[in-house]
Amino acid sequence: MTTTPGPDDSSTERRALLVVDVQPTFCEGGALGVDGGNAVALGVADYAAAHRDRYALVVTTQDWHVDPGDHFSETPDYVDTWPPHGVAGTTEAELHPALSELGPDASVKKGQFAAAYSGFEGVDGEGRGLAQILRDAQVTDVDVVGIAESHCVRSTALDAIALGLRTRVLTDLTVPVTPDQGAAAREEMRAAGAQLVSSTDLD
Repeated sequence: MTTTPGPDDSSTERRALLVVDVQPTFCEGGALGVDGGNAVALGVADYAAAHRDRYALVVTTQDWHVDPGDHFSETPDYVDTWPPHGVAGTTEAELHPALSELGPDASVKKGQFAAAYSGFEGVDGEGRGLAQILRDAQVTDVDVVGIAESHCVRSTALDAIALGLRTRVLTDLTVPVTPDQGAAAREEMRAAGAQLVSSTDLD
């Protein structure tokens, strides 16, 4: 985005909810399950159902790996390489069943042939990237939720900020891989300009 309103210009605010990688593959029992993932899925579903009127747009992202190269490894280091997860076409890669009633306005799939942490690296069914989707809808602000806070939520939030979007991370609707990684991610996002808030504290 080339221009955005000033921080106090709420009259032209258009806010999107970015639901990042809320997929069974990242929840308990999945290939890269995160403790608390299922609870996040249920929380996101409840929040979106109750507050859809806050958002001009709701967008989901999904890991959708076809052949992501050395992103997958039989001996993963869990930093740059990982066991297979989010494999395109599998049930684990679909949106979490808790989101069955979400009805997103756009859905982005990422990582088909390379590692992709940020939702801004994915495209929708028409080939539009997330930045273009938000630009087309004249979005100025985003709320980011999903899994995992320390990885794909963090990367998506940082890219949103870099595009000039006012960015909030709803901390009760995300969960990190580990507490230490979560603390580091929150520090980095806050330093970059993200607002970290609980959804229960929003007006």
